[in-house]
Amino acid sequence: MAGTLPVPLHVELPQGWEAAPPDKAGAPHAAFVGLHKASQGQGFTPNITITGRTHEGSASLHRLAEESVQRLRENVGSVALVKRTEVGTSTAPGLVEAPGIVQNLRIQADVNGQPMELGQSQFILLLQNEQQRGELVEIEVALTAKTSQLDDVLEDFQTFLSALRPAGPSQEGDGSA
Repeated sequence: MAGTLPVPLHVELPQGWEAAPPDKAGAPHAAFVGLHKASQGQGFTPNITITGRTHEGSASLHRLAEESVQRLRENVGSVALVKRTEVGTSTAPGLVEAPGIVQNLRIQADVNGQPMELGQSQFILLLQNEQQRGELVEIEVALTAKTSQLDDVLEDFQTFLSALRPAGPSQEGDGSA
């Protein structure tokens, strides 16, 4: 069953990407999945996923980033942290004043019975939940691709992040996750 986000987000996929049902895309816990259409049928389709969780009280971005890496290790296999950087609002200007971390990972995975090296770029941010006082919302947006595909889709991921923002009432059902 597909996941849900604690706060609705407005998403705009770059040209050449299409939304897919998370269950059918192999990401049952994601609230949103976008697939790179031109890469389908090449052994691995680059994808963008969005997941979200709530936290009571305070939460450390570094702890959340470590927990994300640990979840991948438990579910996928070997994961190496390549780089981790704290970011401000310039990475995703639509998400006003949201602190975040970008981390790049190298993943050794078994995909359809074949060993494969994947790269993943994660953007993890914390938002105040406007609906629940004292509750923080963690949003994780991840681009996953074969390492040989990363250069082809990284700019699209940056474009996707720059358009990501909280969904307003008029945006419900129109590109919302």
